[in-house]
Amino acid sequence: MNSVDFTTVVSSMKNQKVDRPNRASVGTLSGHAAGEPFEKSVYRKLKEMYPNRIFKQYEYLNDIYLKHPKHITIEQRYALFKSPTALFLLSRGTEATKKWSPENIFEEKQNDTADILYYHDDFYNIIDVKTRNKSKTAMPPNIISAYKLAEMCALMIDNEEYENINIDYLEIDWIEDGNYLKCVDAHHGNLFKANPETLYINWAAAMQVQFHVCNLDQSWEGTREEWARYYLKVFVTSAEHRCQKMREMYIIPFLKYIKEDTCVDCKQENTQRLD
Repeated sequence: MNSVDFTTVVSSMKNQKVDRPNRASVGTLSGHAAGEPFEKSVYRKLKEMYPNRIFKQYEYLNDIYLKHPKHITIEQRYALFKSPTALFLLSRGTEATKKWSPENIFEEKQNDTADILYYHDDFYNIIDVKTRNKSKTAMPPNIISAYKLAEMCALMIDNEEYENINIDYLEIDWIEDGNYLKCVDAHHGNLFKANPETLYINWAAAMQVQFHVCNLDQSWEGTREEWARYYLKVFVTSAEHRCQKMREMYIIPFLKYIKEDTCVDCKQENTQRLD
């Protein structure tokens, strides 16, 4: 498996300063606006380290489609991905892919899976950059959809793809320093080194897995296949608990008010519970 030297990247970011976005504006920096300068800084550093292997997600898609101008159908373009798992994680939707042309290339989307992509010899390393204002206490950010992660694991197992996909996270902790933002600390974590039991799924926030990278567990010592299967077990168990809770809170208390000819299955379930 190829490897990105994240130790060097983390070290290079510490004490680095970037221009404060919207210097002239008054207000609190937050969200994507605050994080973007550091994300660009990480991107530039990785470009220096791996000049022909680092892409933004949309850049990678544009690059492979431009290099294969005769691939014009959806099937032909999707076939350029030799990995079904990478195709699932990185490709744009069917309509967008169909409409792509050299005159209508992709642009960056904030909800792209990868902030940065390392690609070499059919190995895909998705790199997501998270930033954190150290002067404030904040809830852990949204990382990735738990459902999307479950779909990814199923694809990995179905296609026996365990060594060609990696997902890494970088956290940049910053403070305001005049007209600049200063990185006071940086952290790296690998998703597949986290025990799936430690991943918090916020079902109320679009089923997002949430964590601060600095707190991401890195104790997993099993194989990648074992990780994928164990994550699916954790996800299904959590989903079953969620379903049960939804029924108990939002269905059962109101069944007695429903007319006789409606929701037969629900009423039968309620009768069985009462028995």
